[in-house]
Amino acid sequence: MGKMMNLNLEALNKELRNKTPDEIIDWALPLSKKRIVTTSFGIYSAVLLSTFFRKDKNIDVIWCDTGYNTPKTYEHAINVIDKYQLNIHVYVPLQSKAFIDSTIGLPEVSNPKHAKFTEIVKLEPFRRAIKEHQPKVWFTNIRVRQTEYRSSKDILSLSKDGILKVSPFYYCTDDDLDNYIEAHNLPKNESYFDVTKVLSNRECGIHLQ
Repeated sequence: MGKMMNLNLEALNKELRNKTPDEIIDWALPLSKKRIVTTSFGIYSAVLLSTFFRKDKNIDVIWCDTGYNTPKTYEHAINVIDKYQLNIHVYVPLQSKAFIDSTIGLPEVSNPKHAKFTEIVKLEPFRRAIKEHQPKVWFTNIRVRQTEYRSSKDILSLSKDGILKVSPFYYCTDDDLDNYIEAHNLPKNESYFDVTKVLSNRECGIHLQ
C-alpha cells in the first residue's frame, strides 16, 4: 500500500487529464494485480463495466446490493452481468430486508435513523468487501459535479485506507456518456434510484470510506 501512498497524485492527475478513459485505465492496470471495480448498476454503469470487458475480464467487480433497488435496476444488473461476463461479487446486508423494514423501515434523509439504515444496507457490506479483497487499486465511476464531495476529488485519489481510487470518466459530462452509450450501443439504467442517497447531490457514503 505504501507504493500508492507515495504517488505524486497532483502531478499524475495533471498528466492524466489529457488522456482518454481507455488510456487512464491502461496506465492504472499494471500498478497492482489486487484491483477491483465497484458498481451500483446506476444510470451509466455499463460505460465503465463494458470497458473492462475489453481490458480485464477477470477483474473483481463489487456490487453492494442494498436490497432496495428498483426492479428495472435488477433487470439492468442481470443484463450487464451476462452481457459482459462480469466476475461479480455481490455483498448484501447481514439483516434481511424484511427485518430492516420491521425495525428501521425506510427513513427519510432528515431522520437520524437514515444514517443507521445506510450503515446496515451499504457501508457495512462495502467494508466487508474491502476486507475480503484487500484491493490496492479501486476503479470507480465517480465524476466531477455529481456531489460536492466528488467535485473535490480528481481522476486519482486515495481512500482513507490508502487505496488508489481511479475514476477514468471523472471529467465526462452526462452528454459525453450519453454519446458514448449511443456510439457503443450500451444499455442505460434510466430508473436507477439509490435509497441511501435519495437526492442526486448527496453522497451515498461509500466514497467517504
